[in-house]
Amino acid sequence: MSFLSFDWPLPSGVRVAFTTRTGGASRAPWDSFNVAAHVGDEPADVAANRVRLKELLALPEEPRWLNQVHGDTVCDLDPPATHGPVSADAAIASVPGRVCAVMVADCLPVLFASRHGNKVAAAHAGWRGLAAGVLERTVAAFAVRRGELSAWLGPAISRDHFEVGEEVRAAFVDADAGADTCFVPNARGRWQADLAGLARRRLADLGVTDVSGGQWCTFADSQRFFSHRRDSHLHAGKGGRMAALIWRV
Repeated sequence: MSFLSFDWPLPSGVRVAFTTRTGGASRAPWDSFNVAAHVGDEPADVAANRVRLKELLALPEEPRWLNQVHGDTVCDLDPPATHGPVSADAAIASVPGRVCAVMVADCLPVLFASRHGNKVAAAHAGWRGLAAGVLERTVAAFAVRRGELSAWLGPAISRDHFEVGEEVRAAFVDADAGADTCFVPNARGRWQADLAGLARRRLADLGVTDVSGGQWCTFADSQRFFSHRRDSHLHAGKGGRMAALIWRV
């Protein structure tokens, strides 16, 4: 129950996982498998959850946790780790044993693998990161020909629950008029935005058409997922984070 079950055909030697909110040590409102150290949870509980994560997945090393800032920076994990987390919203690795990881609780996690399994990446794609080009920067970091990547879209807030203002719609439609199809007007004069749909459009433009996942809603499924929008309303801004991970063995 600590991990999401999903089907994504992968090259030999590539491993993936996505944590759920269940099976950890954290107490409410971070209950229970919160892996984020920056959301107000007890440090000892977060540490216990991260130990459990590494043990359950038999990870070759500690995930390279990023300081995520809703930008487009991609961190290359192949060099030895430096002190402290790097400010970035995507990580890429070709060295076996390097664990790419992003934390989410409504933003869209996107995992990538090259056709031959010699390089993998994880990206944190909320609306700001998507608009800034985090997926474009991540795909460019692979330096492969079009059509040689596959991607997986993890749980994120769905269109039914993701209300945004005109400034968010404009950030996408001004650059791509066709992105208008990913926004539906609501009765409050605002818009319901389809994060997964926006990501699929951008991936298709990059030649990444082998895309799996994208069917889960973090907001609607409170049993399995943290949701920043839902939990902020219920618990005065407090809530946990899940992790999407990919690595080579």
